[in-house]
Amino acid sequence: MEEKKFEFDERAPYAYFQNSACPYFPCHEKGNKEFFNCLFCYCPLYALGDKCGGNFVYTENGVKDCSNCLIPHSKGGYMYIMNNFSKISELAKRK
Repeated sequence: MEEKKFEFDERAPYAYFQNSACPYFPCHEKGNKEFFNCLFCYCPLYALGDKCGGNFVYTENGVKDCSNCLIPHSKGGYMYIMNNFSKISELAKRK
């Protein structure tokens, strides 16, 4: 079966939310303040570890540092996350 590819308008109400009143806005220094999607404040792709596709590094303590990644906050971020959601749901399945 072919995996469904999501194609959504990034400004659709379900795909975009910005909280410019947040004290951490924007939470990434290099973020585009004009289009900064806060919908995925905490990235669901984090759980995928090194398979998330983002611009991350691991700290000396082995913690994943995503401060250089803007995937969930970018114009294509919603679609990217939705197109990878099946990988996330696989992690949640009980074996």
